[in-house]
Amino acid sequence: MPSTNTNDYRIATIGSHTALQILKGAQEEGLKSLCVVTPNARKIYEYYGVANEFIEVDDYRNFLQIEDELIRRNAIVIPHGSFVSYLGHEQMKKLNVMHYGTKGILEWESDRNKERIWLEKSGLKLPAIFKNPEAINRPVIIKFHGAGGGFGYFIAKSPEEFYERIKKYPKEENYVIQEYIVGVPIYVHYFYSRLKNELEIMSFDKRYESNADSIGRIAARDQLAADIQTSYTIAGNIPMVVRESLLPSLYELGENVVRTSKELVGDGLFGPFCLEGIMDTNLNFFVFEISARIVAGTNPYINGSPYTWLRYNEPMSTGRRLAREIKEAIQSGAMDKILG
Repeated sequence: MPSTNTNDYRIATIGSHTALQILKGAQEEGLKSLCVVTPNARKIYEYYGVANEFIEVDDYRNFLQIEDELIRRNAIVIPHGSFVSYLGHEQMKKLNVMHYGTKGILEWESDRNKERIWLEKSGLKLPAIFKNPEAINRPVIIKFHGAGGGFGYFIAKSPEEFYERIKKYPKEENYVIQEYIVGVPIYVHYFYSRLKNELEIMSFDKRYESNADSIGRIAARDQLAADIQTSYTIAGNIPMVVRESLLPSLYELGENVVRTSKELVGDGLFGPFCLEGIMDTNLNFFVFEISARIVAGTNPYINGSPYTWLRYNEPMSTGRRLAREIKEAIQSGAMDKILG
């Protein structure tokens, strides 16, 4: 029988992505926190005082080497984008240490073909997909598989432009050619509680994407003269509040995604996740991606968002909401509902 004493557990994650708010959230809920760090990263987590304990590794790809130590410390690992990027979903599935969330759902997130099946079954509007470069007849964006923070994404308007630009990525064989939708990028942060069987909208953000967001400061003629190749690598996150009239439809999208996930993988999707999309001039929301875990767009809200203030009337980051779910599961003997 698992212990119902929260002092017997540690919330653990690797020092990157959303670790600051995950670890701070654990502390705010009275849980012990443990940060897996590289020697270079350790200083920043010590500086902010968010971790009670540290374990060092030379490289995050060597995470499995410390798994036995994490098991001995009764750690509950919280996955985030850096986990997926460094380990991959296959390695994640092999973890024996306690893991928050359904491991199997990360495979559906990491494979863009599976991801599309999931989103289509959920009834969401999606950008068109081109099966091969020869079919390109309008602006498209080429995205590589995995959680790479937008690295390498590029725009093409013809088969010729595609083949010219793909030469920069000779090792990338897995990609999707997606219709480029013009509109406002909106990233919706949700939290689904298995304990309460309830969905929450936590916050919204948009991304600041390398030169894609700064190129507009240059006159069109100068852009052409400079021959700038647009980059979509994410440099940061910008808080956003959406029109209140949009909330019901965005909430329903989250509900549909959770319901479909239960048909696809065991216990389905629970905990934090994000629908990433574009809203066009007619307020149609085209979802181009789902992140089945906490996303870095929640980082502006370490002290809570307008939406969490409405619900909780106290500071509530996504990291703290995660910790509260875990704490309640421990205390009520319902650990089986939060571990995957």
